[in-house]
Amino acid sequence: MGQVLTERFVKSKKPGATRLEIPDAGLQGLYFVVQPTGGKSWALRYRWQGSPVKYRLGDYPVVGLAEARDKARDALRLLDAGTDPRKARRPQAVPEAPPDDTIRDIITEFITRHAKVRNRSWQEVERVLRRELEPKWGRRRIGEIERKDVIRLIDGVVDRGAPVMANRVLAHTRKLFNWAASRDLIATSPCAGVSAPAQETKRDRVLSVAELRALWSACDDVGEPFASIVRLLVLTGQRRDEVAGMRWAEVDLDAAQWTIPGERAKNGVPHQVPLGESALSILSSRPRVLATDGSDGGTARHMFTTTGASPFSGFSKAKARLDKAMARRLSEETEDVTGKGALAPWRLHDIRRTVATGLQRLGVRLEVTEAVLNHVSGSRAGVVGTYQRHDWADEKRAALEAWERHVLETFAMELLR
Repeated sequence: MGQVLTERFVKSKKPGATRLEIPDAGLQGLYFVVQPTGGKSWALRYRWQGSPVKYRLGDYPVVGLAEARDKARDALRLLDAGTDPRKARRPQAVPEAPPDDTIRDIITEFITRHAKVRNRSWQEVERVLRRELEPKWGRRRIGEIERKDVIRLIDGVVDRGAPVMANRVLAHTRKLFNWAASRDLIATSPCAGVSAPAQETKRDRVLSVAELRALWSACDDVGEPFASIVRLLVLTGQRRDEVAGMRWAEVDLDAAQWTIPGERAKNGVPHQVPLGESALSILSSRPRVLATDGSDGGTARHMFTTTGASPFSGFSKAKARLDKAMARRLSEETEDVTGKGALAPWRLHDIRRTVATGLQRLGVRLEVTEAVLNHVSGSRAGVVGTYQRHDWADEKRAALEAWERHVLETFAMELLR
């Protein structure tokens, strides 16, 4: 036996673990449907030619209680007259269009209309939203997402051991919902009041001379293509994914230059990287690997790959092997009998900071260092960045060649042949 539904009841009804169908005692056959996701709708149940039928009347709150009852009564009148309400054609009826306010749709529109226009790193924003939100919420309408959903999403990222990434996910999700609210797609953002789970401190880790020496020599112990990737990080100061994703088409060995296209650069700005003799030696020795599935059209695409179809991506395991090898090298240098060395925690991105610091110590101008790193902040931001169009090509080459000589001479390494 059902209950007489009221506006207050349908508005406040919370979802359960399973789908709920609540009959309206005020009108036989009318049901209020509540999905586990929080979506609410109306349905009329009746029998037609001996078979049970469920006739959808619309979503709540677009269709309120009074309108749902009116629609149900109209349908029952047609039924009494011998007409199936599902087949009745009403001039005023408008065919229901598929929803265009799912999270998947909103992400696409947000990236197109907002992120691409205002954020040079929009590819990273899209990558995070597609990876973290779309699998869980992709088919849900944006108005269904509640604060508790956001909290569960962020907690899930923290629970997998990535608290800093959880901060990034929350930041990008907050921008997405704030943008949606600014366009009246939702009334308020479900991210309001949700705090970042991790406290971040600005990293200032720079590898010491001994650590950098151990890093370089430890590459002999970790195998390819990771060893070459790491050594190129040291020689060029570029970003991890930009180096690992390098393509043959981007490298001109004769001109000793690598061009990172805008779609692969983190800030979206194409970047020319001069290549010194050791960097050229590393790249010249790389095998050309064809994709076994034929996806490359018979032409090797990726510089660092094990399959030919995609760039190297196994950083976590490779970095763990590198750390162990570095610790052994440091132990040998410091005569540490424990064999553990004195290696403090570090990340691959710290190599980039180490290169920047090294260039400054060599007397390279700040503007040139930022040009080498493809930074568009600092001295290249604002009005200066707008009107300063010098590409620093010669200065970048001189800086990286000086850095390569410094690396090899300081660590008594032979020039790679």
